[in-house]
Amino acid sequence: MISKSGYDITPLPRSRIDELAKDLSPQEKSILLGKDTERPFCGLLLNNKEKGTYVCRLCGLPLFSSDAKFESGTGWPSFFRPFDMQHVRNERDTSHGMVRTEILCARCGSHLGHVFDDGPAPTGLRYCLNSGSLKFYPATAELPPESRPL
Repeated sequence: MISKSGYDITPLPRSRIDELAKDLSPQEKSILLGKDTERPFCGLLLNNKEKGTYVCRLCGLPLFSSDAKFESGTGWPSFFRPFDMQHVRNERDTSHGMVRTEILCARCGSHLGHVFDDGPAPTGLRYCLNSGSLKFYPATAELPPESRPL
């Protein structure tokens, strides 16, 4: 499957996910594969103001651009739209006695965070992400092959 922006979003087989997960820290595994949430105001990317691209820490799919990042005051990096809507998928999450919308990487299925309808214009959405689910590449850096379009 190819996204509208030209990226391969074919779901990865479990064997490839397991292989990629070997390079993750215990906290990253807990977030991406265990659906945990990092504590607010602790993530390394919360206060990042550089221009660039945020990719899935596990598979490298571009997920968000710094152009859509905003300060939400919640303690987690927040964005008002994804890099490409096809790069994230939504699932209903009823954990912890709440009903929320979980966001997952479309290619590897990793847990990224949640999306809420209290964001700024133009979308009114707030994609609230765990820093541990993302890797940041400055606009001046070359993206690795897994983060480039076909």
